[in-house]
Amino acid sequence: MSAASPGTEPAGTPTISRGDTPAGAKRVLLAKPRGYCAGVDRAVIAVEKALELYGPPVYVRKEIVHNRHVVETLRDRGVIFVDETSEVPEGELVVFSAHGVSPAVHAEAAERNLRTIDATCPLVTKVHKEVNRFAKDDYDILLIGHEGHEEVEGTAGEAPEHVQLVDTAADVDKANVRDPSKVIWLSQTTLSVDETMERVDQLRERFPGLADPPSDDICYATTNRQVAVKAMAAECDLVLVVGSTNSSNSKRLVEVALKAGARDSHLVDFAREVDEAWLEGVTTVGVTSGASVPDILVMELLEWLAERGWGDVDEVTTANEKIAFALPHELKKVGRPTDG
Repeated sequence: MSAASPGTEPAGTPTISRGDTPAGAKRVLLAKPRGYCAGVDRAVIAVEKALELYGPPVYVRKEIVHNRHVVETLRDRGVIFVDETSEVPEGELVVFSAHGVSPAVHAEAAERNLRTIDATCPLVTKVHKEVNRFAKDDYDILLIGHEGHEEVEGTAGEAPEHVQLVDTAADVDKANVRDPSKVIWLSQTTLSVDETMERVDQLRERFPGLADPPSDDICYATTNRQVAVKAMAAECDLVLVVGSTNSSNSKRLVEVALKAGARDSHLVDFAREVDEAWLEGVTTVGVTSGASVPDILVMELLEWLAERGWGDVDEVTTANEKIAFALPHELKKVGRPTDG
């Protein structure tokens, strides 16, 4: 998988400028890119637009994105988050989250006469279309992803009779295909690139004819944030990742930082969650954030660190993201969102 992702411009070899910071002095390395990706931005704006156009309550199936601050802020504005479509009163408006839903969920919404806005990230939709394409050609599809994750449930639900989930190495051993010449791997978009390729290599040992997806499934933002962390991790005594514990891509950033040479790394939702004991003996702190994290939370963390002596901040830039996604088509129409 290439680090050069669609919708981004490589920033060349990353340089870490020490500026006037003396060797051994406290400093922060701030990763760029970090935070909101285009899919998250689109999904959050979709809910905000729905509130503006139709007023509360607006129902959202699952969390619109995996971030506590975003969810709590929208809840305060009149959004009601539900686990299942069946919890939405008949005829009401429901937004489907950025992680995507299965055809069965769309069908249930239609049966209940729900008005829907589909905020599925276009990169997740791409993987859904790949599932349909290869299922139509009667392939066995080995979906690399984390069991129970909403994105995996929606993707597998496109063709459950053709999809097998591969989460752990044990799942590789359990995979069963009908025709070794007609098997392909696809993946959850928010995984660690390295972890995914490790599973692919394991699968290919069992199935040498394993086909690759037509294009990378790991999303550009996930890849870019991991590349930025790798560029600075070896210089960091501590890497703080701003993100929620149910955010797959945020959790992967902690793992990537540690594998890339950081002495220590932790995931926090808010600056107040940082344990000051983590800072003992620390000179260089790396800071980044997952793709569902608004930058205000990173700025609050930088302020918190500055108050404790880590006021010198150097940005480590590995790519410049240019991509943007149009809003869901339901919000572009004049009038009310679609039924079902």
